[in-house]
Amino acid sequence: MTRTAVVALGGNALTRPGQSGTCDEMLANAAAMASAVNDVIEAGWRVVIVHGNGPQVGNLALQQEATTMVPGQPLALLSAMTQGLLGSLLARAIDLLRGPGTAAALITHVTIDPADPAFGSPSKPIGPFFEPVEARRLAEARGWMVQPDSGRGFRRVVASPEPADVVEIDALRALVEAGHLVIAGGGGGIPVLGVASQTAAMDAVIDKDRAAGLIARLLGAQALLLVTAVERVMLDFGEPTQSELGTITAAEASRYLGEGQFPPGSMGPKIEAALRFLAEGGELAVITSPGLVAATLNGSAARSGTRIERSPSLAERAR
Repeated sequence: MTRTAVVALGGNALTRPGQSGTCDEMLANAAAMASAVNDVIEAGWRVVIVHGNGPQVGNLALQQEATTMVPGQPLALLSAMTQGLLGSLLARAIDLLRGPGTAAALITHVTIDPADPAFGSPSKPIGPFFEPVEARRLAEARGWMVQPDSGRGFRRVVASPEPADVVEIDALRALVEAGHLVIAGGGGGIPVLGVASQTAAMDAVIDKDRAAGLIARLLGAQALLLVTAVERVMLDFGEPTQSELGTITAAEASRYLGEGQFPPGSMGPKIEAALRFLAEGGELAVITSPGLVAATLNGSAARSGTRIERSPSLAERAR
């Protein structure tokens, strides 16, 4: 039986720090991501890709305010635009490696609860980084909330509610079972209040790692691969005692999370998504950089990323 892996790619992987987000830049970055995903397929896995959209949706939001000649659109519809944009780039890059029609990009709506406490404390960064003075000016002029992000400047933050369900899950499952690589849940999904609701104008962005975990659980996937800029998860990040995590159990990851090792704005959502996936039947979660994804998934290379296993591996139990 073919195993299924859900791969979560960050929006920063498609528009890298220091880049402006030109078509050529995004095409080159999509090709690099496609190569990493292809390694997973070559290892015998079916793949679903979920991608972030932080830089891209932020840029679209800025474009919306650059002219009064056309009406501005709500953030949820900007997320829909990025699903088409980034889904097209990734599908083309994958098809170049595996043949036309291999990849299918699926517009995906994700239901949320309007009473989610996230709406009371926006925390999801979107768009470019700003210097403090510019960030304060934009916050005042546009009613934004801005916060420092990763020591690289200030960014706009919006609510990041918990994803509850995926409207198109049956179509997604059918495409996967038909042998397609599916790109779904782009930007964490377009947030809607429910299947019957026509309201998509929610000023929110769903965390793509949480959306990827939800999709993985609904599909009954065996592996959740969270691709990031670092090769391994760190303990005591930035401190003299900093250390890397290789293969750990879900229980160990949960303990480190409880100790405050993984901040909410960076590694925290990835660890939380991994733990929920493993608690609900998943076998393995991986957090690593693009070049080590396949090696970490297979667990056979000398250098690999962080593997979080539902229970200790045979090798660990033999120690």
